[in-house]
Amino acid sequence: MLKINNLHKKFNAGTPNEVYSLKGVSLLIEEGTFCIVIGSNGSGKSTLMNAIAGVFRPDEGSIEIGGFNVGGWPEHRRASLIGRVFQNPFSGTAPHMTVAENLALASRRGMARGLGRLITRKKISDFKEAVNSLGMGLENCIDNEIGSLSGGQRQALTLLMATWLRPKILLLDEHTAALDPKTADRVIQITRDIVSKNRLTALMVTHSMQQAVNLGDRLIMMHKGQIVEDIRGAQKKRTMPEHLLAKFEELRRMEQLDYGATEMLKKNYI
Repeated sequence: MLKINNLHKKFNAGTPNEVYSLKGVSLLIEEGTFCIVIGSNGSGKSTLMNAIAGVFRPDEGSIEIGGFNVGGWPEHRRASLIGRVFQNPFSGTAPHMTVAENLALASRRGMARGLGRLITRKKISDFKEAVNSLGMGLENCIDNEIGSLSGGQRQALTLLMATWLRPKILLLDEHTAALDPKTADRVIQITRDIVSKNRLTALMVTHSMQQAVNLGDRLIMMHKGQIVEDIRGAQKKRTMPEHLLAKFEELRRMEQLDYGATEMLKKNYI
């Protein structure tokens, strides 16, 4: 479903601010896989998500989604294949349009809009049924502006919008990070239910070690633009937060050793 081969990306190349964000990343995510991505700040997690979404073109490498080579596709063209939920609950929706209007737009994602009527009685009925299933108290808010809702309600609706047409790949970029713990737990449960019910292929970035071990059937750890751990199957089920924290600590120690060795070489040869 998602095939990434030898992906490289540098930002500000050739300047003092050069950052090598992706270094030969290759990844095959099979259909129906719920893959969690973790890593420290600057590890390349969000850069990977943006590369898949088409926010920029990689310097090298290829990306296939649902059998389509999308390397040359702009972001808007990939919208028919990708659903995405961002960290900010106020991203991905039109705040001054109603819940129904936002859902109507989502139901036409990647299609020609035309001049036809987007909201019919049948669609209103479908929207109400879907909103009710979220369990977020939105049953009577279908005609409310989406910007008037709480962050948790809006994030749940954004998730519903992103998956309305069952995308080939669902990208979740720390989509509960800005929510309070109770609301985050509810949105995570909704996420689990939607991904499972629709058998979606999903890639979810998180900083929560608890989410990392409790969700999904595959876990990827990134560090300095590379995949350093790929855990799945029985090993994924046995993985605990302390195991991941120990790996982060190991990577930190290795960085310190590398830095120390580099400084020693500078002293000896400069």
